Amino acid sequence: MNKHLITVDPDIHSGAPVFAGTRVPIKTLFDHLEAGDPLEVFLSDFPSVSRELAVDVLEEARAALTVDAHPA
Repeated sequence: MNKHLITVDPDIHSGAPVFAGTRVPIKTLFDHLEAGDPLEVFLSDFPSVSRELAVDVLEEARAALTVDAHPA
């Protein structure tokens, strides 16, 4: 994952990965999506996360999954 998208700091949520520049755990985005919430609901609930940042994290995750699903 792009380190400019995610911050890991032991002083923030015990080191859980958060959106860079926020205290919002990345897992919270995936929890919302797994619950069937559209991205707009997540963004409304967590206004400190920009749409661009959320979409970039999702795209990075998809790219990582694609690479893992098709090993060389």
